[in-house]
Amino acid sequence: MDEYGLEYTLDEALVAVGFGKFQGLVLLYAGLGLFAEAMEIMILSFVGLAIETEWGLSSSQKSLLTSVVFAGMLIGAYSWGLISDNMGRKKGLLGSTILTSGAGLLSTFSPNYISLLILRSLVGIGLGGGPVFTTWFLEFVPASNRGMWMVVFSAFWTFGTIFEASVAWIVMPRLGWRWLLGISSLPSIALLLFYSLAPESPRYLCTKGRTSDAHKILEKIALLNQTKLPHGMLVSDSTTRLDEQSSSSGYSPLLSSASENILNTKSGFSSFLTLFSSKLIRTTLLLWVLCFGNSFSYYGIVLLTSELSGSQSKCRSAILYFENLQENSIYINLFVTSLAELPGLILSAVVLDRVGRKLSLIFMFVLAFVFLLPLVAYQPAIWTTVLLFGARMFVVATFTVACIYCPELYPTSVRATGYGVASAMGRIGGMVCPLVAVGLVNSCQIEEAIVLFEVIIATSAISVLFFPFETKGRELSDSVAAFGPKQILHHPL
Repeated sequence: MDEYGLEYTLDEALVAVGFGKFQGLVLLYAGLGLFAEAMEIMILSFVGLAIETEWGLSSSQKSLLTSVVFAGMLIGAYSWGLISDNMGRKKGLLGSTILTSGAGLLSTFSPNYISLLILRSLVGIGLGGGPVFTTWFLEFVPASNRGMWMVVFSAFWTFGTIFEASVAWIVMPRLGWRWLLGISSLPSIALLLFYSLAPESPRYLCTKGRTSDAHKILEKIALLNQTKLPHGMLVSDSTTRLDEQSSSSGYSPLLSSASENILNTKSGFSSFLTLFSSKLIRTTLLLWVLCFGNSFSYYGIVLLTSELSGSQSKCRSAILYFENLQENSIYINLFVTSLAELPGLILSAVVLDRVGRKLSLIFMFVLAFVFLLPLVAYQPAIWTTVLLFGARMFVVATFTVACIYCPELYPTSVRATGYGVASAMGRIGGMVCPLVAVGLVNSCQIEEAIVLFEVIIATSAISVLFFPFETKGRELSDSVAAFGPKQILHHPL
């Protein structure tokens, strides 16, 4: 705020209104989006084996069912990010949710493998909107406790995986995979029902020069939180669109809607190219390495657990289940390893705002590496489960911190696009993983698969060392022009 108290910025407004009931509702909606994504991803661990048996699929066809989802997420992450940065966060949320819920429900009635493959790829495109939910929630949270609340937000993913494992354990033996697909689409349908209540991001509105609209949302936040906005007028430091005066004077655009669509398309390509500008290219490339490694490691451990727990495993010396194999061992092991995400989240919450994003990532990558390393050699069944439990705990912790760190590293004008593209690179990791790592497991090359995971984890940890700056306790940047380490460091708490 200036010395006369006549103006205040969005960050000052968020600090003034604090984190209250309004942000709590935003957290629930965004969290439900993450919960739905986790369920749709985890379902791949259960449905694949059942469909393989029912339809007589080959192992490569089963792996393709997983890979097309990640391929769709790759397309969706880029597309919804561009839409979100250029047409609004809410439009990105709406489009991705419609596709996820619609295709997810229809896949329940798939008559054959090809139709299921197509519908699950469409679900993947919809799930690519996950980074938009993260970006949207992030922009409502004050900088002072952003780390803690983003960890709380990430907990919805963990609860989604645990819930899916529990539902699969109950539903699959009794009702089959179609019912599991149908039940798993319900959270996405619920998102559509409550969509009209979701507000647009005031930070996004400010970057588009719509500060009067942003101010109205801030007033609602203050009212529901029972706090007050600072005295004066909200000002935006964005230089990318209309200025504040033209926005508040009832300015009416002369462009037709068709012309605006053309401009939005051009702006979308511009947002993508901005990621490779001199100020952002280093961050962009390093994030790609980090997200690829994180997704490959996380989904690899999840899929590795299901593959080694399957009743058709050929590698008798590497099985995870206890000596007397039971038909539901896959549900038990995936449920147990899903529980590993809870201590991983707690660990993230404890260290994130204390030691910072970079040190947290490196520390937990190292521990994930240590837990996986003994699996290169044969281990008794119970120790294999314990080691995978620990590896998943620390990998999900790195995943959580990375999901917070990534959008913080980009300015608002390209945040959804940058995080979306980085997430898309992560989807490539998830897409390649079942084709490579699971393929090695199926051919009983367990040691080679573990070594591959270790190399990916080590590479990811090394990439973190070269990130340009730490974001702990820093305000979010809005424009690329003022972006950089020096700009960030000028905004300590």
